[in-house]
Amino acid sequence: MLRTALRNVLAHKARQAMTVLAVCLGVAFVSGTLVFADSTAAAHRAAASKNFAGIAVTVTAKESPSGSPADQQTGVLDDALVRKLAAVPGVAAVRPSADGSAALNAADGTPLRVKAGANLAAAYVPGKDGKDSRYPLLKGHAPANGDELAVDSGTAAAGRLRIGDSVTLATDGPVMTKRLVGIVTTKDTRVTAGGTLALFDKATGQRLFASPGHYTGIDLSAAPGTDQFELSRRVTAVLPAGRAEATTGAAQAGQQAVLVDTLTRGYEKLPMVFAGVSLFIGSFLIINTFTMLVARRTREIALLRAIGASRRQVSRSILLEALLVGLVASAAGFLLGLGIASVLPDVLSTGGNTLPHGPLVIGPRSIVAALGVGVGVTVLAAWLPSRRAAKVAPVEAMRTAGQPPSATRSRIRGAAGLALLVLGAGRLISLSGAKDASEENLQSAMLGCAVLVAALIVLAPLIAAPVIRLTGRLTGRFGITGHLARENALRDPRRTAATAATLMISTALVAGLAVIGNSSAQALDRQTAAGLGADYVISSRTATTGIDPAAVRRVADTAGVRTATAVTDSTLFIGGGVRDVFGVDPDTVNAVMKLDFVSGSVKDLGPGRIAVSSTVARENGVSTGGRLDARIGLDQGFTQYTVVGVYKDNPIAHDALGARTEVAKGSFKPGSVQRILVRTDGGTVSKATEKRLRTAVGNSPLLKVQDRKQLVQEAAGTMADLLNVMYGLLAIGVVIGALGIVNTMAMSVAERTREIGVLRAIGMDRAGIRRMIRLESVTVAALGTLLGLAGGLFGAWAVGSLANGAMEQYSLALPWGTLLLVCLLSLAIGAVAAAVPARRAAALSPLEAVAEV
Repeated sequence: MLRTALRNVLAHKARQAMTVLAVCLGVAFVSGTLVFADSTAAAHRAAASKNFAGIAVTVTAKESPSGSPADQQTGVLDDALVRKLAAVPGVAAVRPSADGSAALNAADGTPLRVKAGANLAAAYVPGKDGKDSRYPLLKGHAPANGDELAVDSGTAAAGRLRIGDSVTLATDGPVMTKRLVGIVTTKDTRVTAGGTLALFDKATGQRLFASPGHYTGIDLSAAPGTDQFELSRRVTAVLPAGRAEATTGAAQAGQQAVLVDTLTRGYEKLPMVFAGVSLFIGSFLIINTFTMLVARRTREIALLRAIGASRRQVSRSILLEALLVGLVASAAGFLLGLGIASVLPDVLSTGGNTLPHGPLVIGPRSIVAALGVGVGVTVLAAWLPSRRAAKVAPVEAMRTAGQPPSATRSRIRGAAGLALLVLGAGRLISLSGAKDASEENLQSAMLGCAVLVAALIVLAPLIAAPVIRLTGRLTGRFGITGHLARENALRDPRRTAATAATLMISTALVAGLAVIGNSSAQALDRQTAAGLGADYVISSRTATTGIDPAAVRRVADTAGVRTATAVTDSTLFIGGGVRDVFGVDPDTVNAVMKLDFVSGSVKDLGPGRIAVSSTVARENGVSTGGRLDARIGLDQGFTQYTVVGVYKDNPIAHDALGARTEVAKGSFKPGSVQRILVRTDGGTVSKATEKRLRTAVGNSPLLKVQDRKQLVQEAAGTMADLLNVMYGLLAIGVVIGALGIVNTMAMSVAERTREIGVLRAIGMDRAGIRRMIRLESVTVAALGTLLGLAGGLFGAWAVGSLANGAMEQYSLALPWGTLLLVCLLSLAIGAVAAAVPARRAAALSPLEAVAEV
C-alpha cells in the first residue's frame, strides 16, 4: 500500500497539481496573515519604543512642584555633571542628550509623516572624535550652527529632501527654516518604523529642548562586569539631592514595555481576528478539493478492495498520499505567504494612513499554522471521504462513482443547520438592546456572526437546489447550454455549495463591513454638519501646542475668506467632574458654529458668564440665569459663573462655551489659540483655498488645515484603519475564492470527460462547451454571492445597535453602489474563473474523450 500511495502521487501529476495548488493557497492565506499580524504588531511596538540597548543608567532632572523640569530652573544637567558622572567607578561612557520633537515639511511643503510620538528631534552631540556615535553620518556634515539641520535617511527619502535644500519645521511655536547639511543613519526604532528625525547643533538643541548649556538627560553605559543596579546606586550617591534621579535601563525598558503593550494591543488583535477567518476559508478550500479528488477515485478504491485490500489499508494509503501532498504544498505555501505578508503593508497603506515598516516576524505560531493547515487539514480532508469510500462495497462502487446523500443524512444536516441558524441569529438579535460597543458585546457579536456563517455553510447544500433553479431561469435564456449548466450545478449540491462557500464568506464580510462603514460615515457626517458652520478648521495637532495669535489675522485677511474666528480649548472643573470648555468670540461664533439655544444667547458671554449644553445643565440642575461653581484650567480658583444660555447638545461646541479672553487664561498654554474656524465666500472648498490657508499659518507642519470631508475621515479614526485593513485582506479572500472555483471547475471537467465527448459527438460546438462551463461557474458564484449578501446584511443590521451606542446619530444606511459592485465582481469572478477549465473542455477531442476510461 505504501508503494501504491507513492505510485498514485507520481502517476496522477496533473490531478495532484490541483490539490497542491489548493493546499498551497490555503497555507499562504493563513501563514501570510499571521506573519503580517506579527510583523505589524512588532512594527507598531517599534514605532512607540525607544531602544535602551547599551544604556545602563539614565540621569534626568526631577520635576519641580510647579510641574516644569527642574533643569530649566537650576541647570542641574550640565557639562560639569557630565564630567562628574564620567568619573564614577564602573561608568564606561557618558552621552548627554537634548531631545524633543519637531515636525517637518516635505520638499513640496506638505507635512511629512506627522504623527504623535514619531517626530523625534535631538542635538547632535559630538564626542572626542568630533562624531556623535548615536547618529553616524551618511552624507554631508553635522549641523554646526543654528541655521543648519540634519535628518535621517528615511526622512530624506520620504520627503524628497537633498543636501542644500531649505527645510521648514516647527518644534512648538513659529515655523523655522533651516538648510539641510547632513543625512545620518539611526537605529532608533521609532524612526525606522516610519517616524522622522531632525538633528540640530548642540547649542540649538539645548535652547529648544532644555536651556542654554544644559541637557534633558544623560545616558551612561557600564563597564564590563558592572551591574546596572549597583551602578545606579553609585550614580545616585553623587547626584544633587532632590534635583536629579538615576534610572536603570532595565527599569526604563520595563516601564516602556507596559506602555507600548497597552498602546499596540489592538494592532495585534485585529489582524488575528482575520487570521481566524483565513484559517476557516483556507481549510474549507482544501477539504472541498480533496473530497472531490477522493470521490473521483471511487472506482480505483473499489478495485483495490476487490483484489484484497482492507478498508484500513485503503484509508492509510490515501492518508499517506495526503501527507506527502500536504508537506510539499505547506513548504510552497509558506514561502508564498511570506511574499503576501511583505507586500501587504504597502498595499494597505494610504496617503493619510501608512502602516509602520519593519522586518518580517516569523513566529512559531505561523509555522505551526502552516503545518496545521497544510498537513493537518489535508490529512483530515482526505480521511473523511476516504472512510466513506472505503465503506462502499466494491461491486456497488464499480457501478457508480457518485453516491447521493441519504435522506437521513439530509435531515440531520437540515436539523443541525437550523439549530445553528437559530443560535446565531438569536445571539445577534439579543444585542439589539445593547447600549454600547463594549468588548464583551463585540465578542458576543463576533461569535454570533461566526455561528451564523457556520449555519449558512451547513444549510448551503439544501438551499443550493432552489436557489440554482431560481437563477436557472436566467441561464435558461442561453438555450441548451444554459439548461445543461443548471443541471450540472444541481448534480451534486454538496460540491456546488462547498465551492461557493469561500466566495460566500468573503462576500458576507465585505458586504457587512461596507454597510457598517457607510452607516458610520454618514453618522459622522451628520454629526459634523449638525454643529459646524465653517468650511475649514485649522487646528493644532496636540493639546500642548497652539496657533500663533497673529495667524488668526492673516487667515482673516486671506483672499476668499469671509469669516475667521479663533477658538481656545481648556477644561472646566464642575460638580466633581471634568468637562470641555471652548473660548469663542460671541460676535462671530454664529457664523462658524450651528448653535441651537434652548434659552439665552451666545451674545451674552463675557467675564464670569458661560453657556452650557443641555446635558451639562440637566446634570447640574441649572438653567439660564443660574450660577455654577466651576474652575477653568488648573491654575485658576473656583468661581461662581453665571449661565447665560443653554444650547442643545452639539458635537462641535461640546460641553460649555466661554469668552475666549477668559478661557485663554486657563488653557494649557495661557493666551494660546487651538483652532481657527473659517467660513469662505460661497462655501468654496478647493486645493487652492487650502493652500492659501496653509500659507497664512506659515505652512507649519504642527497645524492641520481640514475641510468637512477630511474632518469626517479623521473622526472615523481607528474604525477607518480597521476597514482599510479588512478590505485589503478580504480582497485576498476573494482571490482565494476565485481560485477555488477554478480548481473545482477544472476537476469537474476532468470528471466529465466522457460526457463532454458525447456532447461534442452529437453536435455541440466548442463555443457551446465553453459557454456551458462559464454559465455553470457563474451559477456557483451567484449562489455564494446571494448567501453571502444575506448573511452580511443581516449581521450588519443586528450589530448596528453597538455602533449606535458608540456613535451618535448612527442608523443603517445601505451602500447600494458598493453592494451592486460586489455582486457584479462576484459574477465576473465566476466567469473569469471558468476561462481555463472551459478552454480545456472545449479542446477535448470527441473520440478520445468518449474512449477515455
